[in-house]
Order: sequence, then C-alpha cells, then structure tokens
Amino acid sequence: MAKKETPLMKQYNTIKAKYPDALLLFRVGDFYETFGEDAVRAAGILNITLTARNNGGDQTELAGFPHHSLNTYLPKLVKAGCRVAICDQLEDPKQTKTIVKRGVTELVTPGVALNDDILQSKSNNFLAALHFGKNAIGIAFLDVSTGEFLTSEGDRDYIDKLLQNFQPSELLIQKQQKKLFFDSFGEDFHLFYLDDWVFQDDYASETLNKHFNTKTLKGFGVDHLENGIIASGVVLHYLSETQHQKLDHISRLQRIAEDAYVWMDRFTIRNLELYFSNAQNAVTLLQVIDKTISAMGGRMLKRWLALPLKNPEKIIERHEVVSFLLDNPVLLQKVQHHIKHIGDLERLISKVATAKVNPREVIQLKNSLEAIVPIKSLAENSGNEALKILGEQLHSCDSLREKIKETLNEEAPVNILKGNTIAPGYSEDLDELRAISKGGKQYLDEMLERETKRTGITSLKIASNNVFGYYIEVRNTHKDKVPAGWIRKQTLVNAERYITEELKEYENKILGAEEKILALEQEYFSKLIAWIADYIKQVQQNAILIGRLDCLCSFAQHAKENNYTRPLLDDSFEIDIKEGRHPVIEKQLPPDEPFIPNDVFLDRNEQQIIMITGPNMSGKSAILRQTALIVLLAQIGSFIPAGAVRMGCVDRIFTRVGASDNISMGESTFMVEMNETASILNNISERSLVLLDEIGRGTSTYDGISIAWAISEFLHQHPGRPKTLFATHYHELNEMAETFDRIKNYNVSVKELKDNVLFLRKLSPGGSAHSFGIHVAKMAGMPKQVLQRANKMLVKLEKSHSSDELSDKIKQVGNEELQLSFFNLDDPLLEEIRDEIIDLDIDTLTPVEALMKLNEIKRMLVRKDKLRLKK
Repeated sequence: MAKKETPLMKQYNTIKAKYPDALLLFRVGDFYETFGEDAVRAAGILNITLTARNNGGDQTELAGFPHHSLNTYLPKLVKAGCRVAICDQLEDPKQTKTIVKRGVTELVTPGVALNDDILQSKSNNFLAALHFGKNAIGIAFLDVSTGEFLTSEGDRDYIDKLLQNFQPSELLIQKQQKKLFFDSFGEDFHLFYLDDWVFQDDYASETLNKHFNTKTLKGFGVDHLENGIIASGVVLHYLSETQHQKLDHISRLQRIAEDAYVWMDRFTIRNLELYFSNAQNAVTLLQVIDKTISAMGGRMLKRWLALPLKNPEKIIERHEVVSFLLDNPVLLQKVQHHIKHIGDLERLISKVATAKVNPREVIQLKNSLEAIVPIKSLAENSGNEALKILGEQLHSCDSLREKIKETLNEEAPVNILKGNTIAPGYSEDLDELRAISKGGKQYLDEMLERETKRTGITSLKIASNNVFGYYIEVRNTHKDKVPAGWIRKQTLVNAERYITEELKEYENKILGAEEKILALEQEYFSKLIAWIADYIKQVQQNAILIGRLDCLCSFAQHAKENNYTRPLLDDSFEIDIKEGRHPVIEKQLPPDEPFIPNDVFLDRNEQQIIMITGPNMSGKSAILRQTALIVLLAQIGSFIPAGAVRMGCVDRIFTRVGASDNISMGESTFMVEMNETASILNNISERSLVLLDEIGRGTSTYDGISIAWAISEFLHQHPGRPKTLFATHYHELNEMAETFDRIKNYNVSVKELKDNVLFLRKLSPGGSAHSFGIHVAKMAGMPKQVLQRANKMLVKLEKSHSSDELSDKIKQVGNEELQLSFFNLDDPLLEEIRDEIIDLDIDTLTPVEALMKLNEIKRMLVRKDKLRLKK
C-alpha cells in the first residue's frame, strides 16, 4: 500500500518537478526549506543542520534557514555552481484555510544574478549562449546586472578568443552539441543544455523583436549575423525561463566588431597574463594599471584590455585626453574626487528595471547623479574637445534627482518594511498617520483634559484592553455627570466604562496606522520606481561615459605615478621602443633594484626578425613580453613604460611564450607548443607582431633546431613580413643572419666572473655563444657533485661533437647545399626520400605538415642508421 503524501510535500513535489535541475528553496512560514537531495546538498554547502521530517510515514531529509537570511545563503549556493529556484508564498496564510499558494518567483543561476554578494563590482557577470551554425559559430553575451548585450559570430578560433576574453559565468548550448563543444573549447566552462527547438532562427528573431519592440534588427547592425542572432535569442529565452520578465534595462544589442580590435588568440591572452593567470599569486597587467575608482570604470578597463583598438584616430583621441589630464592636475584631481561619490550606476538602474532595488539604493542613485553635475561642468569647460563632447553627452537628470529627493527620506532604510522610507511632507495622509502612531499618548492626554473640563468629572481615566479596545472609565460616584452621547461598554463593581464616537474613530486610526503607513510607503515607493524607469537609457549613458572618463583618469594617474610617456602613433609598419620597461616586473622589484630598460626596433625592410640569444634567467622572455605589453598599452589609449615609442598600429599580436602541458587532454608540452605555433603561422598579417620564446625545446636538439630554423625562415619569407622577436637558446640559429638579410642577432648581456655569471639584462647587438646552463644550476642551489659531473660531461660532449660542426651542417641545409656525399647515392632509402620530397606540394603544405614530414624522413634515416650499427 502506497504511503500517503502530506499536502505540503505534494505541493513541493509538484513544483520541484518543474525545476528538476535546480535547488528549490521552498518558503514555509518564516523559513526557506530544502528537502531530499536538495537538503543534503544545501546542508553541505551552507554548513547548516540536516534533519528529517515525516512525510506520510517516510523520512525526508530537511535543511533550512530563516527567510531574512536569504541574501546571506543564496550567494554561497550560486558560487558553488547551483541553479537556485526561489519558491515564495503567493498569498497571506491568514487569508486562506487551505494550504498556502506557492510558486517560483525567481530562478538564480551563476550567469543570471542581481545580488551584490554574488557579483564582483569590477567584473561583469556574463551569461553566454553559443550556436554551431553551418558556416560559422554564433555567440552572445549578456550581463543582466548591467544590461550589456553583445553578439558576434566567426570561426572556432575567434569564438575561443571571445570566450577567453569575456569568461562567461554560465554558457548555454544545445544538448546535442555537448561533445562538439568539448572538442572545440574544452571543459572549463559552466554549461547548461537547452533543447534544439530553442536554437531556431525564426524563434530567435521573434524573441528579440518582441523584447526590443522592433520589426527588424537592422537598427542594431546585427541583422547579417544569422548565428549571432540565434545565440542572442537563446539568451533572452533563458531569462524568460528563469522568471526574469522585467528587462527594460536591456535596451540594445551590440555587435562585437572583429575588424575594430587587435586580434589576440587564447594563447596570447594567457601568455601575457593580461587579467588572469594560472600561476599562483601571479600579478596581472590589469592589477598593475588599474587606477579606476568606479565599478563602471573597472569593468570598462578590463574590456579595453581585452579588445585593444586598431583605429589610430580613436587611439590618439584617448591619448589626447590622458595628456590633457596630466597637464591639468587640478582638473584630474577634481574629476576623480567626484567619481569617488558615484555608485555603480549600471547595476543600480538595472535593479530599478527589474524592481529589485531597495530605498537605500535609490538614494545612492540620486547621490551618484548629483556627483555627475560638477563633472559635466568641468568636462564642458575643460578646453579639450573630446572631454567637452563627453560633458555635453552627460545627462544631469534634474527631474529625476528632484523627484527622488522629494519622495524619499535621505536616511531611507535598506528594507522598506522598517518604515521611515517616504520623506516628511510628501503625503498629508502619511504624515497624519505617522503623527497618530508617534503622538498617540499626547492626543489621548489632550482628549482627557478636554473631557474633564467639559464634564467636570475630575477622576476620568482613558485606557484600553485587548477585549474592549479604548474606553473612558467613570467612577460610580460621578455616573450622573456622564454626557448623553457616551455609550456604555462595560460595568464594573465601582465604575462604568464608556466609548465615544471620537475615541472610536481614534481607535480605528491608531490600530491601523502602522499597517496603513507600511502599505502607503510601499505604494509610493513602487510608483517612484515605475517613474524612474523612464530614465533608464539616460542613466545607462551616464554610466558608460563615467566609465570611459574613469579609465582615462586611471591612465593619467598611472602615468604620473610610474613615469609613463605618450606613444607616437603613425601609419608606418615600424615599432621603435626606446628604454622600454616591463610594466608588471618593474613594480615587483625591490626599491633598491632598478629595472634595466631596453631598446627594440622592428620594421619590415631592415630588421624584421630579431633573434635573441642568451642564457636562461637572463631576461629574454621579459623583453618579449614587455614589447607586447607596451604595444598593447599604447593601443588601448594608455601611456607606456618607456622613454619614447614611435609605432604604427599592429592588428594582431601572437605570443608563444613558455611551455604549458595540457596533460588532461592528452597533449604533451611539444604538442601544445606546435599547436600554438601553427595557429600563429596560419594567421599572420603584414601588421602582426609575433613573439616566439624557445620554440622547439620540447623535443630533441636536432629536431628543435630544425623546427626553429624552418619557422624563422617561413616568417622571413612570408609576404606579410610580420615583425618578430624570437628568443632561443639554440645559438646555432645565429647563423641565419648570414643568409637572411632581415634577421638580426641580439643577445642579453652576461658578465662572466670567476666561478659565476652576472646577468646584465641588457639587449645588445650580436649573438651569444654560450648557454651558461650549469651556472644557472649552481645559482639554483644544485648539489656540488652534480655540478662537477655536469662540467666533466660538457667538456667530453664539446670535444666529441663541436658546435661548429653542427653549425656548418645547419648552414648547408639552410642554403640548400647539403652534399649528398653523406649517403650512398645507390641507397634505396635515398631514392625513397627523394620520391617523398618530389611528390610534396609545397604551395598547399602547412608549416605543421612540413614539420611532420621532416620528422617522418628523420625516423627513416634513424632506422637505417641503427641497422648499419647492428651490422
């Protein structure tokens, strides 16, 4: 016989069935309860007590917390990766004799959150959707807390780059595309799977047009992005599914214009450690340069860093403003002072749109808008054209500020239920109720005094009890003086109790005053929020402009504090850096240790490729990274850590810096290195900046040198002539400068002492002939016997196989003058190799395929050599 289910659990199970993949917070009285598996999970995450309740004979796990603690516990659940369905009581329990009606009022997920305790002020919280189309992949990003809605489409590499840049908290994909997604982008994202029917172009267009109240998406400039539109529609569909209906703050859909920004693949973004790092306690570039004051500025700076500009005019406009602010320190100081008083306008107005704003936050919105007024005036009268335009575009929002000021108490509480939200004088009814509530005793005293005089009864008393309410008590000795209009309520042994029309009316007022005050305050506050909603676009524009100004002030502040200079941009293909410094490393050095600056010059005609040799720890990698970071800083509009820089804009930055195994995906260091390098070689352009560090070290010496040589030669001969810095410990590559006229040798200077080596960290012309590997091992604290043995082995190896001999062979290969006298011309293997080479289609062969073919030929020769030795 099936055990009977209690009415409460029956209601719970019905609602839970609609949200099977969410943790359901079920409101029961003053508590949010979780049951079953949800209770076990919640108790573990929140560290709350797990108990059990009897459900028709069955024991069901139970865990809960007080409803007023929701903002404490909800962020913990969401940060743990839970989708949380909040189920509230939809009616007053006092008004029903049956079970209280309940329903889910909000579904909070990692990508859909408005709670300040979940969000980070200087980071966006993006919900993303991805659609695999026939010819391209569409993607959309939405931060529901700010209203930013972005879309784009492109190939796998481009979408991968965007995912790395925007780091969505939650990503929506089709159920059937799970494997395809993992194969393309890995398993590092928090995914949620939706049915295929959601990913239809007509449904997506209908959803978007309905939301924006438009007939076409042409006005947003995205109508040609078929796959991007589908992804955007999926995002809005998901918001509807998660009970987010009030979305007026999502007022436009913007295209991420691929051609407007510098291309950086995921490897470059990771290698340069722009805003996150896999290394523990690593300092990122963003952490060093971020002097923004506002949350909007912090988020915008991160976006600028992820998407550096390619348009020289826009970059120079930013430089002009930064330069102007530096030349006018008083203006800079005043603007920053006022920005400090501006709250997170984007998220405040988003809370208004979603009706999740509290009274204290509305006051903060008003105060923030008031701080914009002097900024607007300063910008308009600054004398700088860009600042003047920015000032003119700022909205002073006079009516909005005045409306909030006259409606709300300046000391309004966070929780409207605490009262004292509406300002005195705003409503006569409210003021009267407040007077009754606060001045009840005084009113009664005045009434008592008045009635005593009128009746002549000196022993009159006004009191109340729970049964009869308010009454006037008259002793029996004065019964004959009671006025005719008084109504007897109760007879006592020595007295009579009466009620009057005035006292009855007052009783009704005072008993309902608190309840009416609360109802009126909620009504007026709701009307205010609805009224503010008309100003959403104006406040959002202010937020964008203040964010932009904050970023430019941040650049000026950082330049002033760290001796940064303005880069000179022109239309050349050159990069000319004088006394360049690494912006992150120089901040980590001890105060008494100066950073050694370096010059770097690259162009397409004379010095296209710089081959940098030098020992490990000498600073080769730092020079590569600092060159990229200087260029990057220049193109986001910042000043740069250098004595002077003159450069033409780059359109792509590629780095292959440092080895990083991807063991979890079954890839070795060398395979990762080759993947990253292949991505570079297949995507370079005439304005690319390529930075390669120790290419080929993941394999044997001969393999490594061959690959490094072939890659350098490919870059030199490429029609685009990409500017390249190539750091290597293969000194044999110095020989390339003799054959290839645009390759120049440089080394990081080292001073040899008696038994040690001093790294000067200075880039000097000419190649380096030594690696100093054993010296470095000594500095690292290697045991003495290991070092002695290494030195003996080094001497033997150098005698048996001199580097000169190896260099000669490489030169011969490089010049295509390798004498076949090394082999027996009648050897069948040579015939086979010759056939292999002749049959190759050089024009269609990719660099990686060439390396694989080279490796195959090498294995054939190794096998032959082993057979010869056996004989």
